[in-house]
Amino acid sequence: MAFPKICGIETEYGITIIGQGDFNPVVGSSLLINSYADTEARRVRWDFDDESPGRDARGYMIDGASPPEIETHLVNVVLTNGARYYVDHAHPEYSSPEVLTPLEAVLYDRAGELILARSVAAVQRVLPPGERIVVYKNNSDGKGNSYGTHENYLLNRSVAFSTIVSHMLTFFATRQVVVGAGKVGSEHGQPACNYQISARADFFEEEVGLETTLKRPIVNTRDEPHADPSRWRRLHVIVGDANMSEVSTFLKIGTTALVLSMIEDMEIEPIGLLNPVGAMRDISHDPTCRQIVQLSDGGTATAVEIQWGYFEKVKKYLKERDEDPDPCADEIMTRWEQVLTALEVDPMRLNGVLDWPSKLALIQAYRERNDLSWDSPKLRMIDLQYSDVNPKKGLARRLVQTGRLETLVSEEAVVEAIRVPPESTRAYFRGRCLDRFSSSIVAANWDSLVFDTEEDLLQRLPMLDPTRGTKSAVGALLDECRTPAELIEKLTS
Repeated sequence: MAFPKICGIETEYGITIIGQGDFNPVVGSSLLINSYADTEARRVRWDFDDESPGRDARGYMIDGASPPEIETHLVNVVLTNGARYYVDHAHPEYSSPEVLTPLEAVLYDRAGELILARSVAAVQRVLPPGERIVVYKNNSDGKGNSYGTHENYLLNRSVAFSTIVSHMLTFFATRQVVVGAGKVGSEHGQPACNYQISARADFFEEEVGLETTLKRPIVNTRDEPHADPSRWRRLHVIVGDANMSEVSTFLKIGTTALVLSMIEDMEIEPIGLLNPVGAMRDISHDPTCRQIVQLSDGGTATAVEIQWGYFEKVKKYLKERDEDPDPCADEIMTRWEQVLTALEVDPMRLNGVLDWPSKLALIQAYRERNDLSWDSPKLRMIDLQYSDVNPKKGLARRLVQTGRLETLVSEEAVVEAIRVPPESTRAYFRGRCLDRFSSSIVAANWDSLVFDTEEDLLQRLPMLDPTRGTKSAVGALLDECRTPAELIEKLTS
């Protein structure tokens, strides 16, 4: 039986300060996070002791791969919603709390956007006249540098990693037609195009590998479960785009989770691509969704046809199960079917629903109004503005405010999710402890908290099971305990 697909999203945001000639992204990112921490967050050190980014799922360890040595008290903030907010590779990064459903993933991803927007407002208040900080939820700077939006999914350790690879290579290469963020032009030495479906497709060079910044692979092999490694693995997915559309995020997480559950539960024949890396790029460069790619069995298909193949397999899988692996399964399947049907007829029918058609419609209208060629720098500026997190400047946010981009969660729920953790995973326990006992928490990470209970030794409280620590399990206990020592005593007795 497949494990619940507990998941999360890590987003590196683009950052610049307009009018600051010597702008340093590390300093700017630190300023952003510290400004937020000074007003709205708890300062708790991130604990790197259990992190092992060099462990490869194929069975070996990369020498020298270790957590970075950084001033963690300056650039790391652990939030009461269970998330982490920090500087990573010169970018501000928001790593959402673990959640159980794709709708919760949407909610806490949106909470991250709002946290960044509030951080921008806090920094802007202290900048000198003539300087303006801008933060983009996008995936490249237009100068050949790309930064990631990563997904994480809880998997059964008993499933062979080779099985995951054989199925997910093709799924990841083709799902962009459903969940791509869209982008003007090409990068990274790829053939020229006017507009493409995915913001990240140009930057992938390998089928399988451990890297995330060079020679990026479609399937990443990092084996760092942040949980009991004898039971689980964490599939670290780096091929995703940074989505502004809530429907795109919902389908990105939801369809992937269902496909992974199906792989855990059933022996099915994988759909193979002859050249997954090349196919991923070719699919992205054709917004008509008509691009034909070669299958490993000698046949051919479009990305939409391949996605229909996965849809039908998942539909059959759900029909044969007594219980759906995801509480949102019906909604995922309904929306997946609607989107694929529209893509077959005319992708622009999804303007106002998915990111890449919505952005394309916006850019096309601007281009035609102003009689611009596709190589006009103004079109790249529109592309950037689409992902601006400032609600007064960002074009995606403006589309939402005017009812031209569909939403799934309310603004009231997003505001609450900034401070309140999800109730269905261990993030609830982490967030509530940070809210109640932050002055006694020395350090935190995904699978443990370190308390100073004013005794001789610090006490580490492990949280190796992501499915535990929920509100139903520990909510009443947290309410009744007055001190960390009392909490630890009751949990360990």
